[in-house]
Amino acid sequence: MKNVRKMNQPNTGVKCVVNTCHYYMQGDHCAAEQIEIQPRNAADSQETDCATFMPK
Repeated sequence: MKNVRKMNQPNTGVKCVVNTCHYYMQGDHCAAEQIEIQPRNAADSQETDCATFMPK
């Protein structure tokens, strides 16, 4: 997922604790306008991955 806009306020309803991400906001919030979680056929949360993650 490329070119996701970083908002000035948190994306409500999305909690993120990955403080090394470009979209991380203090208080464990995500400022990405939209997020993408992969892969399509994951069987549990350990198989999922945030495709929106971008390192700081």
